[in-house]
Amino acid sequence: MNNIDQLQEFKSLCGKMDAANRSATTVEEYMDATASWRTDLYATCGTVLSHAESIELFKDLGVKMTPELKSPSVAMPYQGDYTQEDYAQQMIDEYKAARVKHKDVFAQSFNLDDVLYWINNEPKFGKQAVFLDSRNLNPGDPGTWSPTMEELAAEGVNIIAPPMQRLITLDGNKKIVPSAYAEAARAAGLDIITWTFERSGLLKDGGGSYYQPVSEVIDNDGDAYVVLDVLAQDVGILGIFSDWPATVTYYANCMGLK
Repeated sequence: MNNIDQLQEFKSLCGKMDAANRSATTVEEYMDATASWRTDLYATCGTVLSHAESIELFKDLGVKMTPELKSPSVAMPYQGDYTQEDYAQQMIDEYKAARVKHKDVFAQSFNLDDVLYWINNEPKFGKQAVFLDSRNLNPGDPGTWSPTMEELAAEGVNIIAPPMQRLITLDGNKKIVPSAYAEAARAAGLDIITWTFERSGLLKDGGGSYYQPVSEVIDNDGDAYVVLDVLAQDVGILGIFSDWPATVTYYANCMGLK
């Protein structure tokens, strides 16, 4: 199957909520996996787009773009000669072909090598490339951070994006405050984008993993805004990913977030 055939097969699919029951024994069980506190109201066979088509849509809407270079599901180099670097370059090339201004694109990846590739080979885009930091580390122990914040900055990384639980902790008075990780990132001159505002579900039970460091003071949905206030005012985040865009946009405008 060639690339054109693969694209047409992809475009024959329906968009759905990003969830799956991986222990399912039937297709129906696999698909019926949306958490009870979320909704499938808008998951009614949404139109899927190619990357290039999504760029044109975002241009029409006049918004900035935050593409993530996903980890390949095949061994690289693919078919012997398509390397990870080719993959990283292809994503940027589609923005250049569409004449998108580099300042409107925040290319991101969990693979630090992808970010460093953009910094070294596409410096205009690399300037605001985002390192999605999911490393196995202790946000309170700098000895577990490799590379360190200073080393990342020295390599040209300007924006780091950890999950929000890495940015917050409790002080001795049970007040939510920035973590050592957050303070070190800002001290190294790194901007911070975090994720994600509502993924944990109901906060009446402590908020789940995204609120884990402060779960003992989390007991109602309004506490999400307490945490968001700390992230905005004390941590000084550049932005936050969320599935509640209208809510967060309103809050960000009020708080003066970029």
